[in-house]
Amino acid sequence: MLFEPQKGDKVDIREQSPLSLAFVGDGVYEVLVRARLVEYTRLVPNQLHRHAVRFVCARGQYQALKALIPLLSEEEASVVRRGKNASKATVAKHATAQEYRASTALEALFGWLYLRGEEERIYQLFDVAWNAIEAAEQPE
Repeated sequence: MLFEPQKGDKVDIREQSPLSLAFVGDGVYEVLVRARLVEYTRLVPNQLHRHAVRFVCARGQYQALKALIPLLSEEEASVVRRGKNASKATVAKHATAQEYRASTALEALFGWLYLRGEEERIYQLFDVAWNAIEAAEQPE
């Protein structure tokens, strides 16, 4: 077996670093984006990738987080704050530091919700995030 899970008690989610939560949330968010694109479009793989990038890039996640902030509970907002304040060694070349911190915060939130088993809340927030990114890209 390539990976042998640790024996014993699970680590309390409150003890996890925001970057660990973001590590999980990145995967959760990416799967949601990919599934939505496949469920509602007939795009070929190259086009699927191009469209997915709009939603998973730091700029898109920044737009999503701005829309989610007013909807968050105190506990969720605390996870977002921790995610924004997490130190990272590098910044993406196509994003500002603010966008990059916001993307980490959004991913931390989705990771935290996933690890807590809050699937319904994940879908609620993802719908708002999706709509916010689409609206931000529409010409005025």
